[in-house]
Amino acid sequence: MDIQKIISDLVSKLTGNNDLIAKFTSNPLGIIKDLLGIDLDPSLLDEVVKGVSSKLDLGNLAGGLAGNVGKNAEGLLGKVKGIFGK
Repeated sequence: MDIQKIISDLVSKLTGNNDLIAKFTSNPLGIIKDLLGIDLDPSLLDEVVKGVSSKLDLGNLAGGLAGNVGKNAEGLLGKVKGIFGK
């Protein structure tokens, strides 16, 4: 089984599709089967997930999403304080 080809195929299908990326992060075996039509041996899963994550830079994606949530919470908190005059 060519792991690099699997990684490359997944990256091309996941690129720019945040819904698929979310599914990949929550259930990598399931999305690999759905997208590529293969049952990946669980012993290879870690290598594939690491390869796809590094190529898609999912670490930065997760950090970016967390940062946006924090900014939105700060904005909401400011509005609530404004309502009560504090």
